[in-house]
Order: sequence, then C-alpha cells, then structure tokens
Amino acid sequence: MRKIAPVLIIVVIGLLVAVNLLGREAETPEEQDTTPETPEETQEEPTENPEQTPVEEIEEEYTPPSRYSKIPDDLVKLYPEDDLTPVFSESDEYYDPVPVPGLVNTPGGEDSSYVLPDGETLYFFFTPDVRVPVEGQVTDEVTGIYVSHLVDGEWTEPTRILLQDPDKLAGDGCEVIIDDVMYFASVREGYTGIHWFKADLVDDEWSNWVCVDNWMQTFEYEVGELYITSDMQSLYFHSDREGSKGMRDIWVSRWTDEGWGEPVNIEAVNSETDEGWPCLSPDGTELWISRDYGVWRSKLVDGVWSEPERMFFPLAGEATVDDAGNVYFTHHFFDGDVMLEADIYVAYKKTP
Repeated sequence: MRKIAPVLIIVVIGLLVAVNLLGREAETPEEQDTTPETPEETQEEPTENPEQTPVEEIEEEYTPPSRYSKIPDDLVKLYPEDDLTPVFSESDEYYDPVPVPGLVNTPGGEDSSYVLPDGETLYFFFTPDVRVPVEGQVTDEVTGIYVSHLVDGEWTEPTRILLQDPDKLAGDGCEVIIDDVMYFASVREGYTGIHWFKADLVDDEWSNWVCVDNWMQTFEYEVGELYITSDMQSLYFHSDREGSKGMRDIWVSRWTDEGWGEPVNIEAVNSETDEGWPCLSPDGTELWISRDYGVWRSKLVDGVWSEPERMFFPLAGEATVDDAGNVYFTHHFFDGDVMLEADIYVAYKKTP
C-alpha cells in the first residue's frame, strides 16, 4: 500500500508540461477592417435621438464550473459501508471518525482541509478525479481550494476560491488561514516548481495574491507543508532537509527581528520513518502530525513536546483542529494499491 500524500503533491515533470501548455497564447491573424467603403454622396449625417444613450460594455464576471460537472460518470460515491479499510479512533477521548455531514464530499477527491477555530468554516482542496495527474488537474477549471460553512449542523455546498486571473491557470492547495490572510502552495504560470503565496481577504473576496518565498525562506529552509501559529511567531513544517532523522521530519522556525530563524528539529515527535503535515490545536498545546497511515498527537508538557500517540488509523492524515477539539482530516479509500477516493472526515471529541 502506498504512502499517504495529498493529491496536490506535484510531479515536477507534470508541472513543466502544465506550465508549457498554459504559457502559450494562441496566435491570431492581424485584424482587418472588412467594412465596405461607402461613396461619399450616399452618406448621411446621423439623426440625433435624445432618447438613445451610449451602451457601456460590461465585462462579465467569471464563474467557475460546478465541481460535479467535471466528475467522470464512472466514479460512484463511496460511503463508510463501502470502505475496505475504515478508519477508527484509537483514543478514549474521541468518537470514531465519520464523513463530515453535508455537501463537502463527492466521488472526487477532497483533501488538505483547514478548519477555522470556531469550527464553522472549512477550507479544503478538491480535484474531480484522483486518477488524473497534476498536468490534467491544473487545466480542468475546478481543481483548487474551496470553502464551506456550517449551517444547522451541515456543511453547505462549497464555493471555489479563485487565486489566479481567469485567463491564467494554477494549481493551489495546502492552505493555512490566519485572520484575513491565506497562505497557500501553488504551481502556476510564470513559475517553475511549487511556491508559497499569500492572499488577502478584502470585502469577502480573496485577492492581492503574491509570492512569499523570500519572506518564508522556502528554498533556503526547504519548507514543505506548513502551519503558522496565530500569533505569527512560529512556523512548523515538514522537510527532509539535512539533519532529519529519517525521511521527512517536523521542524519549527521562530520569528525574529531578522525574519524566520534557523529551523529546529522537533526530535521528540520525529522518528526514522516519515512524519509530516503538522498542525497545532488553536491553544497551541497539541501538535498533530501524520505518520505511517495515521494521525498522531503530541502534547506540550512543561514546554516540551511529548512522544506522540496514534489517534486515528488507518489511511488518515493531514489533521486540523477547532476550538472544541474536533479533528478534521483526510481519509483515503483504497482498493489494494489503487486510490479510489479521498474525503474529509471528522472525529468529534467526547464531552468530559
């Protein structure tokens, strides 16, 4: 069974294909004036009509297609009763995980979720077919970041968040939201490889996207998927940079007067296997990570992270936590080594 990873993890060769495709503009012949010349003697002065007013040309606002319009007909929605490897809670603190109620999950792939602390707004990555490589995803018009809201206990139909001009394509995901700022990973026209960007929420619209690689020191520190604390003082991320115990490890960088400081390996939560996708509880006392097909948790005790314990297993990863302690994460449906679907699940915390 293959290692869990978000659908947005980019294969570089696929990225180059996508960027090359997107970077080409269709060549059109030079426009010619085909209006026939009218003899001067037949031209008449136009009659002024006071009731006529100039018609202002209004540019139509781009509306992305529905998610469902791009989901192939051969894909059938999978439910817990269809799951060959259902996920369970291994902690007395939590009920067994269930798909998030409402309209978030589809027969396609929902992944890489981020819940706001109040537990009423959920961001996630969507692609209509998990079988399609990235160069196909980036051109399908629906792959990207979506947002849903909790209303009467159910999540509403998600809305696509556009983080690129309509005439340019991009693959966006791995979002982290702090107040009115979103940090996200992107592969897009004009860039080679994966880069980190940020966008601002202005009048309920995400805009002003800009690359923040220099600020984040993405390439110097080899920053992978990340989590930034709400006070903007700590940057947690996974990386296989030099000094890692095994494959990827969890690292943390602290904010200084000169920017993000030298990353430190959080040795207590790392092992010789693969750790990734860090997330902190809103109060900063719990560090959630993905390891060996499961979601694990470490607690901050006297300023030191404890040895992590496995909380949800199997095929669970990329946790995000709300103020109530409810844990949202990605659960993958597999048949042998073949991924069939990815959904957002939630494990509700039991009331003491």
